[in-house]
Amino acid sequence: MLKIDSKTPIKIYTIPTCSDCRFAKRYFNEHQIPYIEFNCEEDVNYAKEVLELTGKQIVPTIVIQDKVFVGFSENLNEISNLLKT
Repeated sequence: MLKIDSKTPIKIYTIPTCSDCRFAKRYFNEHQIPYIEFNCEEDVNYAKEVLELTGKQIVPTIVIQDKVFVGFSENLNEISNLLKT
C-alpha cells in the first residue's frame, strides 16, 4: 500500500465540466485520501503539464507518486488496489 498523506498527496488534473473528474474527487473525499486539484481551465500551465505527463490533453489525469493514470473510471480497480481502499 502506498503512503498517501498531506506531504505526498495525489495530484488530479481536472476541468469543471468533467464528470469523471467529479467522480474521482468524490471517491478520494469519501475515502479520506488527500489530493491536490489542478484546474486546467483556470491555468493553462496545468494543461501543459498534462500534455508533458501523458502526451495528450485528457482529464482527469491522476498522478499517484510515480504512476500516471489517464481517466478515473477505467482505472478505478488499479487505483483502489494501489491505495488499498
